[in-house]
Amino acid sequence: MNILDKIVLRKTEEVEQAKQLVSIKQLENGAYFNRTPYSLREFMLAEDRNGIIAEFKRRSPSKGIINDHSGVVEVTNGYAAAGASAISVLTDIDFFGGHPDDLLQARAANTVPLLRKDFMIDEYQILEAKGLGADIILLIAAILTPQQIGNLGKLAKSLGLNVLLEVHNLEELQRSMNANVDAIGINNRNLADFSVNVQTSFDLIKEIPDEFLKVSESAISDPKIINQLKHAGFDGFLIGENFMKTSNPGAAMRSFTEEMISV
Repeated sequence: MNILDKIVLRKTEEVEQAKQLVSIKQLENGAYFNRTPYSLREFMLAEDRNGIIAEFKRRSPSKGIINDHSGVVEVTNGYAAAGASAISVLTDIDFFGGHPDDLLQARAANTVPLLRKDFMIDEYQILEAKGLGADIILLIAAILTPQQIGNLGKLAKSLGLNVLLEVHNLEELQRSMNANVDAIGINNRNLADFSVNVQTSFDLIKEIPDEFLKVSESAISDPKIINQLKHAGFDGFLIGENFMKTSNPGAAMRSFTEEMISV
């Protein structure tokens, strides 16, 4: 059993426990359930935004603790001020040190799209994400069947949420694309062994139809790579660890963005 299998097993238990504690009716009465989500496309392509989905992440299974001292409001405010097109907030507790409350705090403090970054396997989590103030949900092809992706995506779209589909190879891409997806993210990290290779993005982008936003995820630490990915046709770039490993993630992102413009 690899780490991804362990995460999904634990997530299944976690969702079942949550269902016993909070009903769907209670989720639908959540503070943000009736708000209209921001458009990922609008922010991703806006001229005054940089295309970066900046991530708030305390730790990961591969790196251990990345940043356990910076607060979610401080960091996400810094990201937004530095021009982020969207902000990713980890809500997985056991493996990434996140919490649903992080998303609530980020929502209260920001007016840019928020991605609920978690391992989504159940419709309950989609409803939960809406109530927590998310604008975008993540569907990971490696842990879902095409039918699950279609069903979860359809529910998300019915709630006004944006859907980011994450793939790792051509097979996942070809079997998972559907009309309920807004953006396709190519994860340069192998979720089985956590090795990274940005070449994965360059290899797969030509296989993504133009109706989808194209996002490169992970292993992006050099502004020059961003410009190369843009030239290849990518609209967005998910970056977390590169900023979070610093003492001031917002300032790190601002410096990164300035360097993007200058190179």
